Amino acid sequence: MPFINRELSWLEFNQRVLNEAQREDLPLLERLKFLAITASNLDEFFQVRVGGLHLQRSSGSRKHGITGLTPGQQLVAIRTRAKTMIEEQYHLLNSQLLPALANEGLRLTDGKTITPMEHQTLSNRFEDVIFPLLTPLAYDPESKAPLLPSMRIILACELENHDDHTTRCVFIPVPEGISRFTHIPSSDTSPDTQEEHIIPVEEIITLFAGDLFPDEKVLSTMPFRITRNGDIAVQEEDAIDLAGEMEEVLAARKNSQTVRLEHAAKVPSRLKRIVREVVSAGPRETSITAGPLALTDFMSLAFTSGYNHLRDEVWEPQPSPDIEPGTSLFETLAERDILLNHPYESFEPVLRFLEEAASDPSTIAIKQVLYRTASDSRIIDALIKAANNGKQVTVLIELKARFDEARNLMRADELQRAGVQIVYGVKGLKTHAKICLVIRNEDGQLKRYVHLGTGNYNESTARLYTDISYLTSRPAYGADASLLFNAITGRSKLTRFRKLIPAPTHMKPRLLELIAAESKRAKNGEPAAITAKVNSLQDEEIIRALYLASKEGVKINLNIRGICCLKTGKRKEAKNIRVVSVIDRYLEHARIFSFHHGGSPLVFIASADWMTRNLDKRVELMIPIEDKTCRKRLQDILNAAFKDNSNGFEILPDGSSQRVERSKGQKRFRMQDHLQQQAKRTARARAHERSTTFEPHTPSD
Repeated sequence: MPFINRELSWLEFNQRVLNEAQREDLPLLERLKFLAITASNLDEFFQVRVGGLHLQRSSGSRKHGITGLTPGQQLVAIRTRAKTMIEEQYHLLNSQLLPALANEGLRLTDGKTITPMEHQTLSNRFEDVIFPLLTPLAYDPESKAPLLPSMRIILACELENHDDHTTRCVFIPVPEGISRFTHIPSSDTSPDTQEEHIIPVEEIITLFAGDLFPDEKVLSTMPFRITRNGDIAVQEEDAIDLAGEMEEVLAARKNSQTVRLEHAAKVPSRLKRIVREVVSAGPRETSITAGPLALTDFMSLAFTSGYNHLRDEVWEPQPSPDIEPGTSLFETLAERDILLNHPYESFEPVLRFLEEAASDPSTIAIKQVLYRTASDSRIIDALIKAANNGKQVTVLIELKARFDEARNLMRADELQRAGVQIVYGVKGLKTHAKICLVIRNEDGQLKRYVHLGTGNYNESTARLYTDISYLTSRPAYGADASLLFNAITGRSKLTRFRKLIPAPTHMKPRLLELIAAESKRAKNGEPAAITAKVNSLQDEEIIRALYLASKEGVKINLNIRGICCLKTGKRKEAKNIRVVSVIDRYLEHARIFSFHHGGSPLVFIASADWMTRNLDKRVELMIPIEDKTCRKRLQDILNAAFKDNSNGFEILPDGSSQRVERSKGQKRFRMQDHLQQQAKRTARARAHERSTTFEPHTPSD
């Protein structure tokens, strides 16, 4: 059966993001933001996916993926596709975005055309802010090459000694913490004209590099950037101290293999030769850029103050109509389930769930899984407060959350000092489930309250990602939550669950069973349908089951943001499958599944995508939603995803995509706008209802 290559499918997802940057009907700084996102995505892709393939190729692996390509063949295909994408990025930046920014008074310059007054401003900034933090690294061909940092702009300098005219090379890494761009008001414009010159930090260092080497002349410079393999994991079979082993992994990444070298087309040949030699990069690993390096840093320009007219209107998260201000969340949950659709509805109730529990005298214990958290996290503060208040607090911190390992190590230490019981995940598996359990003593009886979600406990990304939160006090869900935590902390099997469906033990078999049930109904001539929203679809067993269901006549609608290894088309096994992807201002992240089930739909949310890594190699949760109101809301979200004719893309048989076109006379429909307006209307109606039903107390005579 045909499949799409995972890596090439991901690149097509990034192309859809780039397509948004190319939309001339979007505000200028929103387009710049989408461009920066595509660059950030590519950075991580090269670190992890390309890095992993490099490791496989270096080890001599000829293992074929589901599309029949070896690691080496995949690398060739990736570099060809990525090269086209990078050329498209820079064409957009140079021909459209930078000229448009200049017209709006934001002019990117290299510092060579500025006035003497502006030059002095830059000189002062270099002397006060940049110079003290710079650490030049000398290169000596007779000695070991200096260790150069990954994902940072580095300036290679060729120097000539004033006395004997000998030359040498020095590398100047741009330190972390220095702003990439310096904004200075233009001194050659009229008072009525707002114009800023924006100078990249590497250009400022180039201008004043001579100050670093007073006895030498700077002959030439070359900014470059390297990407090292980030696909280095802890060998858990041999790990005794997991935290200590993870620190070694972080150190190993600093010296791992170079998988990408970026530099401009016109650079001094001698410096280029030295740089390639030092970082061990050949032509295959070299990416030539037609403009500034690290386009991901342009995200900061997208948030330049004073240019709100070049941005989208702000969408504020709305209060949930199901939560009464001033009423204990536990009282509300004792009466009904609560479903939140983030970021249209505020993440505040999730924070309040923990903060209330931390201060509540009735709370005995809190148990939680943390995968990724915010840098300044109220979640962490609440857990520390709970421990200080004498609650039993147990936190599973996943140290293997890629690129958040250092932060999670720091968080674990912080929590441990407060008396929190810390568990470092499950050996051989990542714990990716989103779950928090609060146990209270209510009149001598223990009662459990659970939060289950599709996204991380991160109040920052909760404003940027679409996710579902589900809060309940249903006894079966609470009992299953206890089973899950006991299995994780006690290293026992995930068994005896009544409602929650965990991976890696139960989720895939249950999904295959649900798909097969729809196939059977279709074969018997009954209505059958599967509707699902996931970030990625890659698991071969799931795809084969979907092909078989489609062949039997099951109507399958899939909303997949990113990777889709299922091949659409008119073939028998795919003719009943439609795949769409929505790319909009928020990152689509919620996982929602619905199975027709003979007219009595079974609806689930999950922390897992339909990928082998999630279903077979992680601790995940799929949660059945039995409350009718909550279930109906989830089905409405799914339906909206397939109505989007503004930001929706159809996935084509070759894995590429095309924007959904409105048919003649069809009204424009944008899912995210629809859900935002719906949340505003609902919140407004509930506020009005409260105000009209409130009767002020009148004192008696």
